[in-house]
Amino acid sequence: MIRTLILSLAAACIASAEDRPNILFIFTDDHCEQALSAYGSKLIDTPGMDRIAREGMLFKRCYVTNSICGPSRACIQTGKYSHLNGFVRNGNVFNGDQQTFPKLLHASGYRTAVIGKWHLASVPQGFDHFDVLIGQGPYNNPQMRTGGIDAKATVVKNQGYTTNIITEKTLAWLKENQKSDKPFMLMCQHKAPHRNWTPDAKYQDWLADVELPEPETLWDDYEGRTPPASRQTMSIRKDLGANDLKLRGYPNYKERNEAFEKARPEMSEEEIVKWKYQRYVKDYLRCVRSVDDGIGKILEFLDESGLAENTVVIYSSDQGWYLGEHGWYDKRWMYEPSLKTPLLARWPGTIKPGSVNGDIVSNIDFAQTFLDIAGVEIPDDMQGRSIVPVMKGSTPDDWRKSFYYHYYEFPAVHSVARHYGVTTGRHKLIHFYGPSHVKGETYDLWELYDLEKDPNELKSVYGDPAYESIQKDLKTELARLRTELKVPDEDPSGTAKPRKK
Repeated sequence: MIRTLILSLAAACIASAEDRPNILFIFTDDHCEQALSAYGSKLIDTPGMDRIAREGMLFKRCYVTNSICGPSRACIQTGKYSHLNGFVRNGNVFNGDQQTFPKLLHASGYRTAVIGKWHLASVPQGFDHFDVLIGQGPYNNPQMRTGGIDAKATVVKNQGYTTNIITEKTLAWLKENQKSDKPFMLMCQHKAPHRNWTPDAKYQDWLADVELPEPETLWDDYEGRTPPASRQTMSIRKDLGANDLKLRGYPNYKERNEAFEKARPEMSEEEIVKWKYQRYVKDYLRCVRSVDDGIGKILEFLDESGLAENTVVIYSSDQGWYLGEHGWYDKRWMYEPSLKTPLLARWPGTIKPGSVNGDIVSNIDFAQTFLDIAGVEIPDDMQGRSIVPVMKGSTPDDWRKSFYYHYYEFPAVHSVARHYGVTTGRHKLIHFYGPSHVKGETYDLWELYDLEKDPNELKSVYGDPAYESIQKDLKTELARLRTELKVPDEDPSGTAKPRKK
C-alpha cells in the first residue's frame, strides 16, 4: 500500500526525463571546515573539493540538526529531525520502511545507488544498487554488503585502503551507467576522516617534518561556560588513547614512536599535549588528502565521459569536527565547529561559479533539494526546504532566520550532556537538560553567546542584563521552533540495537 502510494505520487509529479540532471552526492564522515582550503584552512590544500567550490557555490552556514554520524544520515534520508525519523543516537536501527528520498527518486525513474559508509544498521532501501560498509567499517580491507532492489544482499571482502576502494567502486558504477537513458542519484559516502584516522601508505610520511599551527582555543579552561563543557571525555590532553595516536601496533610509526617514548619522561604536560595534537591532526589530514584525491578523479571522469554538464555535484559531511578547538576532538556539541558542516555544490548552467552564500541551510534540507532538482514533488511532512532557489541566487524572502538543534546521546561515549538550542547565526541559546554527570542530579542550565563579539564561544552571557531582550526573544523563538517541529517533551528512545560485548 505504502509503495503504491509512493509510486503514484512520484509518477504524477516528475519533470520530463531530458530535463532532469544526474545527482552525485559525495559525503564524508567528521570532515570540518578547518580542513578544507576553500574555507580558508591553514592546515591543508584540498584541490578536488576546492574545484567544486570554484565552479559552484560554497555555503558558509550549513548547520546540522544532531551532530553525530547515524542521526545525521537518517536526517538526510528522510528530511526529518531525529525525533520523527526515529534515529536519535548511534546504536539505533534505522526504520527503512519509512518514506525516504531514494524511494521517491527511484519511483520517479531515477537510478539510485549508495556506495561506502551507511551506518544506519538496517539494510538500505530504495536503491537499485548498494555496496556499503558493515557498521563503521575499517580503514583497510573492508567487508561490504552489496545488493539492491532486485538483487539479494551478499557480503564481500575487499582488499585495499577503504577510501580508495569507495572511490574505485564509485567510478566503476558511473562507467557502467553513463549511457543509461535514465538519470541517476549516486551517494558516494566515505568512512574517512572518522576516528582512528589511519592514513593510506602513500601519505603516512606526509607532514612528518611540518609543525602545524595550533588553534587559539587549544588551552581552553572552560571557565566561561556551564559545567558540561569541562565534564566531557573528548579532550586531546586526557582522552586520546594509544590506538588513536598509533603508539602500538603500527610498524610504520615505530621510529617516531621510539623517539617520543625516549623523550617523554623529560617532557612537560604541555609538551605532551602539543605532541598529541600534532600526531592526531596530521593523521586526520592524511585521511582527508586521500578523500580529496578521489574527488579529483571523479570530477575528471565526469569531464571525460561528458556527464559533467548534466550532473549536479554536491559535497558535504555528516557534521563538523574539533581539530583541537577547546582542546577537543570529536563532535556532538552545538558549538560552532561541530554545528557547522562543509557544503559545496556545482550545477553547470544553474549555479554561478565562485558563488558564496551566507544563508542558514542544513542537512535537514538535503532530501528536499534532491527531490527538487529531480522535479519530484516534495512531501508535506518533510521538515526542511529545498536549497535550489538559494543555489540559483534567489533566496526566498521568507527563508529561515533561525535554526533548531538537538543532541540526545548521554550517558554515552564522550560524555556530552543532552542539549538543544536555537541559533540565528549572530546569537545562540543552548539549554542543557536531563541526567547530569553527577549521579542523582539533573541539568537545567542555559548558555547564551554573542557570536560576533565572541566567535570562539568562550564566555556565556546568559543572565547578563545587557542581553536581557535578546535572551527573551531567543527563548520565544526556541519554543516556537519546538512546536513547529513537533519536538516531544520527553526524549524519544528510538529502536535500540544491542551492542556487541
